[in-house]
Amino acid sequence: MKNNVDRSSDLSAQIAQAIRDAIVEGRMIVDERLPSEAELADQFKVSRPTVREALKRLAAQSLIRTQRGATGGAFVRRLSYEDAYGQQITTSTLLLSMNDVSFDVACEARYALERACAALASARRTPDHLATMRAEIHRQGQPGLTDESFCASDVTFHRALVDAAGNPVLSYQLAGAVEAMQPLMNMITFTARSREEIVTLHTRIADALDAGQAEEVEANLHKLETYTLSLAHDLMKARRKS
Repeated sequence: MKNNVDRSSDLSAQIAQAIRDAIVEGRMIVDERLPSEAELADQFKVSRPTVREALKRLAAQSLIRTQRGATGGAFVRRLSYEDAYGQQITTSTLLLSMNDVSFDVACEARYALERACAALASARRTPDHLATMRAEIHRQGQPGLTDESFCASDVTFHRALVDAAGNPVLSYQLAGAVEAMQPLMNMITFTARSREEIVTLHTRIADALDAGQAEEVEANLHKLETYTLSLAHDLMKARRKS
């Protein structure tokens, strides 16, 4: 690990980055024990509290795990896609909110990515994926369902479609698209949208997936995108007039 740190910057962040780079580049492998706090402090010429803060940063990123006892210490952790989902969603949400991404751009990206899963999902979907989607369709049709619960159900439905592709890399990449972009679109359009229209399109998507008809899945996702964009444009036009 590189031990040259810039004293004018955040030392703990630099140490965490140096260790992270060693893990990412394969110079430290899964389950390898990190040097002790004292050893790291001596290596980087910093205090042990600074090292401790760096290790907390790495633990927050799920890159290391700690173990107590005589054989304890900090170890390189095997990072799973599931562990990384939350970070992907948080990063995507921040990017959307802080960079003023337009509704049209977010909608285009979100549905283009999901349509890319249609062929694989049509070939690989399992009874569990279909059961999840149909359960959410039934839930969305309940008259007493709150807007918040409908939005959550909407995300779960689309998440099942993405996961049906059976590709963990795609599921990870689309975590942000579905669970960051979809709530954003729901928040803007929920006052004007027709739940019946969405349930109809969701039903067609599930039926097409069940029948292995990838083109039908894509076509109905495109209809859902067009409907969502139309709602947003109408709402924005009405706001400009008011």
